[in-house]
Amino acid sequence: MIGYGSQGHAHALNLHDSGIKVMVGLYEGSASRQVARDAGLAVGSVAEVAKEAEIMMVAIPDHVQKDVYRDEIEPNLGPGKALMFAHGFTIHYQFVVPPPTVDVLMIAPKAPGHRMREHFVEQGIGVPCLLAVHQDATGNAKNIGLAYASGIGCARAGVLETTFKDETESDLFGEQSVLCGGVTALINLAFETLVERGYPPEIAYFECLHELKMIVDLIQQGGFNYMRYSVSDTAEYGDLTRGTRVVDDHVRENMNRVLDDIQSGAFAKEWMAECDEGRHNFLRLRQEARTSRIHEVGRGLREMMPWMNPREIE
Repeated sequence: MIGYGSQGHAHALNLHDSGIKVMVGLYEGSASRQVARDAGLAVGSVAEVAKEAEIMMVAIPDHVQKDVYRDEIEPNLGPGKALMFAHGFTIHYQFVVPPPTVDVLMIAPKAPGHRMREHFVEQGIGVPCLLAVHQDATGNAKNIGLAYASGIGCARAGVLETTFKDETESDLFGEQSVLCGGVTALINLAFETLVERGYPPEIAYFECLHELKMIVDLIQQGGFNYMRYSVSDTAEYGDLTRGTRVVDDHVRENMNRVLDDIQSGAFAKEWMAECDEGRHNFLRLRQEARTSRIHEVGRGLREMMPWMNPREIE
C-alpha cells in the first residue's frame, strides 16, 4: 500500500482484516508511519514496498504520483507485478507510464476512506467500487482486481466495470461542475444575492447552505422524485418552474467547456503545472475562499449547533 491517508488507511486495514499480508510504503519522517505500525501493519519505504510486493495500490495524491513513481516505484517494478490505482488521473493523462510487463488496473471505492472503513468494521458491509484494467500483462489482471475488491469489502456491495478514461474524466467533471465547484459557487452566489438585497446574512446562510444537507439526503435516498414528494407543493412548484431559469442553457454551455478542458487534458496540464510551480495561485484562491463572508457567518452559526460536531479549517 503506497500511502496511508484517507483511502490508503482504509484499503490497508480492510485487507489486513481480510487476512491479506499488507505492507505500507511511506516516506521517511511521515507521521503516518507510527500510526500504521500501531494498527499492526508492516511499514517500509516506498522503494522497499515496491520491491517486496506483488500487488501495489497507489493511494497518494495525484500531483505527487509522477515523482514517487519515477524515483521509487519504477526502479523496483519487476515483470508480472500488478500496479493498482484508486483514481485514474496519472495513468489516463500519461504522467505515469508503466512498462508493458506489468498489470495496471484501478479499484476506486465510491466513498471517502473513513466511510469505507466504518461500513466494513461496524456493519460488515462494503461500498460499491469501480474496476478498470488499463494493461493486462499477465492475463489475470481482472481477477486480481476482483480479488482485491473482495478483500477491501467492496465486492459485498457491487463492482462496476469501467475504463480509466471514463472514471477519470467523469470524476473530474462531477467534482468541478457539481460536487465541489458547482455547488459551492451556486450556494455562495445565492447567499450573496440575498445579503445584497437586504436580507440578514444568518437567514441567507440557513436558506442557501444549512438546509442543503436535508435536500441532498432525500435525493440520495430516493432520487429527485422522493425529494419532491417530501417537500411542500410550493417548494416543488418553485423547483419545477424556476430551477431551469437559474441553471439554464448558458450553464450547460459552460459545463461543456469545462468537460472540453478535461477531455483534452488541458485541466490536467494546468493542475500539474500549478503544483510544479509552487501552487501559488491555488493557495491564494484557497485562502480567499476560507475567509469569505459566508464562511465567517457560518462559523458563528455552527457554534450554536454543537450536536453537528462542527469542524473549522483555518
